[in-house]
Parts: sequence; structure tokens; C-alpha cells
Amino acid sequence: MNKKMEQSGKKGASSFMKPGLLVISHGSREAGWVALVDEAVEAARVLLGDELHIEAAFLELVEGRLIQDGIDRLEAAGITHVLALPLFISSGSTHVDEIGWALGAYPEPKLETDLEKLQISTGLSLSYGKPMDDDSELVSIVLDRLREMSHDPSQESILLVGHGSQEAGFQEAWEQGLAAIAKRLTELGGYHTCSTALLLPNQVPERLKQLRINNTHNDILILPLFLSEGYFTKEAVPRRLEKSMPSQAYRYEGRALMPHPEVSSWIVRRAREWAENLQK
Repeated sequence: MNKKMEQSGKKGASSFMKPGLLVISHGSREAGWVALVDEAVEAARVLLGDELHIEAAFLELVEGRLIQDGIDRLEAAGITHVLALPLFISSGSTHVDEIGWALGAYPEPKLETDLEKLQISTGLSLSYGKPMDDDSELVSIVLDRLREMSHDPSQESILLVGHGSQEAGFQEAWEQGLAAIAKRLTELGGYHTCSTALLLPNQVPERLKQLRINNTHNDILILPLFLSEGYFTKEAVPRRLEKSMPSQAYRYEGRALMPHPEVSSWIVRRAREWAENLQK
């Protein structure tokens, strides 16, 4: 984190503070995805009232609503301090890393990126937040999705499937985050077993097979850890599963995490924690 960002939360950084929130998510040409993000941000806006000025921005593909557009709108509104919050599942996402670099959170990205440095005025102090990872709101959403599929948790084994990455460091971050979620599911949901698998690298066949071997009599419930339904939930994950085991051997409904009110709750909690720290 650069010096400018370090000072953004210190008392006296500015004689006048007008805080703002920039929620950043992956872009898509699908209007449904943009609508999901907008609905979650609007619900957060209602909950926050006039506490913060909020903008939603996208990494790519959404014309007029890219990250630079969001920053420009916040500056035009007179915002002095901004929390840029990445609406992503995992810290293992390479997008989370490149966005942070583009915002000036650290001097170099861990991987090469096509992104360019964003233009941020010297009068704007900007902090970069963290994605959802194993936050309580994400765990709550996953538990709700599993309850929709579950009959008897004590006799069920769960396989969480995430996007993942084959890049060193990023893969480990994905695995650590999913493992922490899995641990909470067994504690809070009463599920017999919970395992995890990534699409990158393709861990699905091995993890699914091992889950069946170790839990012969359990039902297997498979949940994709993706914010929205689309190619990965409807094609990529089902294909991997079908190649690994007959479909009657497991339960897969393909529901994504959004829409869900806990996404807005997560945005609000993170924003308030940051805003409170500004006053210290």
C-alpha cells in the first residue's frame, strides 16, 4: 500500500472529509450481470443512507461504467476519501491483483496486465479493500444455497467448486479461502464432510472421486462458488462433473451466490468499518 493510501485513514489527513465507496466487479456483456451488481449496490445505498456516496464500476466491457468512470464520478461529487471494494469471491483472483495495482495499492502487479494505471487526483485519498474470501456473509450465502438442496446434512458430503488459478500464489490463496469456507460449513451447517475443488487447475475429478471413496453412503451435494450464473455454472462445472461421475451419483443445481441480500450486507459492513477507521 502506497504512502497516500496509508494516510487515507489517519485523523487529520484532510480538514474536510467526504467519504465515498467504489464497488468494483468483473465486467460482462450480459445485462443480467450488470443488473445483479446494480441491485446489490442499490440495496447497500438504501441501508447506508447518506453515510457514503456510492458508485458501481466494472473491470471491462460495460461502456461508460469502467473503473476510471467511477473514480471520475466520485471526484466530480466532491469525494475526498474513497474505499475501492472488489466484489470478487477470492483474493486468489488475478483480477483483484491487477485492479489493486491500477489503483496504486502497490508498486507492481504480481502478473503482467493489460490494465493501465488509473488517473486519480492528488486530492483524493484511496484505500483498496479485500474481496469476500471467507467472510461471514459469504458463508451465510453458501449455507442458504446448500439448504435449498439438502435433505439430511449429517448424511451429506459437500464439494465446493471455485474458479481457481494455475498461477503460483494465486492458486494457494484460492485453496486457503475455500478450505476456510468448508470448515465453517461443517461447523455451522452440520454437514458430514466438505471438500473443495478448483477448475484451474482441474481438481474436480480427483476430489469428487475421493469424496465418494471416503464417504460411500453419503449423498454428494455440489455447489459452484460463482457470483452469477453463466458459462461456468451452466457449462464448465457440469461438464467436469459429468466426465467424472454419473449425474445420478451427486446433486448439482448450479445456483450462483447472487442475488442474495447478504451481498449488500457485506458491502455495508465493509464500508462502515472503513468509514469508522477514517475518524480515528
